[in-house]
Amino acid sequence: HKNKIVTTRRCKTVIQKKSWSDGRVRCYWANPKNEKYIQYHDMEWGVPTHDDATLFEMLMLETFQAGLSWECILNKRDNFRRAFDNFDLRAVCNYDDKKISELMQDDGIIRNRRKIVATVNNARVFAKIIDEFGTFDKYLWQWTDGKIIYEYDKTQSELSDKISNDLRRRGMRFVGTTTIYAFLQATGVINSHLPECFCHIKQ
Repeated sequence: HKNKIVTTRRCKTVIQKKSWSDGRVRCYWANPKNEKYIQYHDMEWGVPTHDDATLFEMLMLETFQAGLSWECILNKRDNFRRAFDNFDLRAVCNYDDKKISELMQDDGIIRNRRKIVATVNNARVFAKIIDEFGTFDKYLWQWTDGKIIYEYDKTQSELSDKISNDLRRRGMRFVGTTTIYAFLQATGVINSHLPECFCHIKQ
């Protein structure tokens, strides 16, 4: 969901009109054969999110996505929820070496030890941010003064650079600027639905 457009939009639009069974044109990255992907694109991606539990889940999933396709992560989303106690922040903060070893044996998720350890670490940093700001929502949306940014055809920006640098300064891992840009798109801080997409909002 954060790949650059490499062909003309006119070409993409023609292809999409032939591909989508409901006749709606969507962003090129959504797989018309994957119902989970369609629902994610239509109902979640780019929708402003202010719930800390959802923000935590999306940030953790984005860190696992680093180097992989988002579709791969989305297909395993239910497994991740099961494995990580439905992304309960306090539970993940308390994971120990035994729990990490258990997760490494779970073939339903991405068994990358560095990412699993980073998830536990990032959960603890996430909790500290909540302690400081009251909610992670307040921390996140302060960067845009609560406003939505409408832009597309980018994989990073000055905003994602700043937030990435700040999160890394606070101790988070696997939160490079590209990962954070995708997180901002996913949570609606940045709305990147393409002009031809039926979810696009004209400004």
